[in-house]
Amino acid sequence: MINIEDQKSLFELIANYIKKEISCYAIGGTAMMLLGYKNATKDIDLVFHSEEDMDIFIGAIKELGYKERALFGIYSDERSQDKNKPRMFTRGDERFDLFLKNVFSLELPKEYAGRFDFIGKKNLILFTPDPEWIITLKIITNRDRDIDDILSIAKIEKNIDWKRISENIIKQAKDRWLLLDLEKSLQIIKKEHLIKKEVFDMIYSAYDKI
Repeated sequence: MINIEDQKSLFELIANYIKKEISCYAIGGTAMMLLGYKNATKDIDLVFHSEEDMDIFIGAIKELGYKERALFGIYSDERSQDKNKPRMFTRGDERFDLFLKNVFSLELPKEYAGRFDFIGKKNLILFTPDPEWIITLKIITNRDRDIDDILSIAKIEKNIDWKRISENIIKQAKDRWLLLDLEKSLQIIKKEHLIKKEVFDMIYSAYDKI
C-alpha cells in the first residue's frame, strides 16, 4: 500500500528523472487519493495519451528500480488478453499499471476534473476524471476492492448518475464480457444505492446487439 504523502513524494521524485515535461491521466485509487476519496492504494494507475510520454515515464521508473512484470493473477483472462491491457511495473510492494490511450476498450474523455502538478527537474502533470468516470473505469478494471471503492465514492457523492456510467461503457463496448461485468457490478451496488430498472434494460438491449 502507498499513502497520500508517499504517493506525492514518489511523483515528485519521478519528476526529477523524466527527460521532459509529460502529462497523463490518473485513474483508479490514484485519482481517488488525489481527489480526497481515500487515503491509500495498492497500485498507481495511469493512462498516457502519448506513447512518447509513456516511454519517458517508464524510463524514469526503471532508473528508480521498477521492473516490468506479467499481469498474471491481477486481471481476468479476458482483460489479460486484451490488446489495450496495461504494462505493469513493480518495486517491492509498489506497483504501476500503465495504460496507453485506452483502458482496455474504453477511451477516456477529454474533460478532466482536476489537475495536479509535480515539480522536479521537469514537470509531471496528472489529470483526474470526474467521480462518475472514476467509477466507470473501476467497473472496467474490475480488480479486488474496486466495488468497495465505488461504494466509498457513492457514499460521498450522493447524486451519482448510474445511467451515464452505463452509457459510458455501452457506447464503446466491443465485447460482451464488458457488459456482463457492468451488469454484475451494478447488481451488487444496487443493494446499497438505487439503480433504476431502465439502466439494466439498457444493458441487456446492448448485450443482444453485440
